[in-house]
Amino acid sequence: MAQLFTPFRLGGDVELPNRIVVSPMCQYSAVEGSAIDWHLAHYGAMAASGAGLMCVEATHVSAQGRITHGCLGLYSDANEAALKRVVDWCRAWMPSTKLAIQIAHAGRKASAQRPWKGGGPLTGADAPDTPWSTISASAIPFDATGPGVGFQGGVPAQLPAAKWHTPVALDRVGMDRVKAEFVAATERAARLGFEVLELHGAHGYFLHQFLSPLTNHRDDEYGGSMEKRRRFPLEVFEAVRRVWPRERALGVRLSAIDWVEGGLTIEDSIQTARELKALGCDFIDVSSGGTIPNAKITVTPGYHVPFSARIRKEADIATWAVGVITEPEQAEQIIASGAADCTAHARSFLADPRWGWNAAKALGVEPPPLPVPYHRAASILPFKPRPVAKAAE
Repeated sequence: MAQLFTPFRLGGDVELPNRIVVSPMCQYSAVEGSAIDWHLAHYGAMAASGAGLMCVEATHVSAQGRITHGCLGLYSDANEAALKRVVDWCRAWMPSTKLAIQIAHAGRKASAQRPWKGGGPLTGADAPDTPWSTISASAIPFDATGPGVGFQGGVPAQLPAAKWHTPVALDRVGMDRVKAEFVAATERAARLGFEVLELHGAHGYFLHQFLSPLTNHRDDEYGGSMEKRRRFPLEVFEAVRRVWPRERALGVRLSAIDWVEGGLTIEDSIQTARELKALGCDFIDVSSGGTIPNAKITVTPGYHVPFSARIRKEADIATWAVGVITEPEQAEQIIASGAADCTAHARSFLADPRWGWNAAKALGVEPPPLPVPYHRAASILPFKPRPVAKAAE
């Protein structure tokens, strides 16, 4: 039996039917933070992909925390209602697929152009997308170390040589406000019925900005040593854990390293994972980079897998491996070797929205459940398709 297609208890009472995760992928297509028909079509396809868990893109806890004007939010009743339409559709047609959501705040990387408009900071020339003020651990703009190749929205991109906004360094009142926004978004996600919640603490976004010495130059109890830098992200996690139902799974995406001398190390992230586990964290989604725009990142197939393996072993916590995992045999080897508990895939699913079905065929195992209207595809699958537990009429 292929290990990739064995069930896995992620946390609480959440058991995934297989180890394949659709990674959160920003679509930059929301209106005032609310999902539109595009999201219904996109997530409908991802829910029917054969993955055991589908994670909705970075969904921001405030309008100020969005990366772009097109980013999803979960900070208003309108946002919640629009996303409920998407969740209800996925539940009706693919109830066997577990649903996750990643909640996030972009911090100093907010107020940006959509990637297809350049991905740089918004200026007065980007109307109707007008810029807004940004916040962070310290008043250091994203391009303080110069332009170059970086991660905007988790995707390598050539950033323009434009000056990024200088964020406001948060005081205690501001920190409490953002923590409350994370809690409120968590409560909305719980009402929507997501089984899994992930906090975005990677890719140079808000929580990562507190963790990294490259972006946190504070001289109070939230800056300086690694112990002090992780204090506020841990406070946010603890507040979220208090309101997220215990029977559902809760995890964090971390950038294991910053890929820059003087930045976060894997040892730092292992200890952060240990402390998160002690607070009730169920899993770590292991990524890297994104802190500054000119980090030299060595991108190779499965390049985060060694970080996932170390965090899994040394912090004794479940992990997801991400990063150029494109082939079923590659994913199977990662799980079978014990380097991760799940493999998360992004662009692989954009290129092949039936990646999970095709992985089952490649590995010679029974395919995941298919929605009834797709059963006519059975002739190209090695086994008779299983129906979903309950199909929409």
